[in-house]
Amino acid sequence: MKTAVGDKREAILRAAIKVFAEKGFFNSKVSDVARAAGVADGTVYLYFKNKDDILRSIFDQAMALFIAEARKEIKQFEDPAEKLRRIAELHLEKLSADRDLAIVFQVELRGSTKFMEEFSNAAFAEYLNIIKEVFVEGQQKEVFRDDLNPTVCAKILFGALDEMVTNWILSKKNYPLAPMADIVISVFFNGVLRK
Repeated sequence: MKTAVGDKREAILRAAIKVFAEKGFFNSKVSDVARAAGVADGTVYLYFKNKDDILRSIFDQAMALFIAEARKEIKQFEDPAEKLRRIAELHLEKLSADRDLAIVFQVELRGSTKFMEEFSNAAFAEYLNIIKEVFVEGQQKEVFRDDLNPTVCAKILFGALDEMVTNWILSKKNYPLAPMADIVISVFFNGVLRK
């Protein structure tokens, strides 16, 4: 039975995630990815220009899926606070469901200024914009303070979630990450001062 083009490409991406997570992006070779995918080195080049293109494709594919799911999920809620809570839960659920992908996102993608500049321009900006749009909606509905900058608030929420994932990876413990969304959202909404 002949393997479909999409299946081979997907197999290469899955193999690359595993290889990059285990060896590190800069220490990995295209031949390592090919071996892990069970294909010839040349086959990888039928789908990707080079190792950088593989990493870019991992990011683009994962972000496209996440953004689509986030947009779909938040449509289920009227309350902007519940929308932000769901985004936080989804962020932690998705990355904790695939530790290798989380390592690639949290560590390997950040190993180069070039990658950080490229990735922060497109899909990452769209993801932050989803959070910002929900925050603006909350301000319009008088749920959130109107004296706060929505872009800064989106970055603060993302930064807190991002740190939870990084800490989870570095701890090498296998605790459930999704419940941390409640703590992050509680601090984000209520701050730390007693009232």
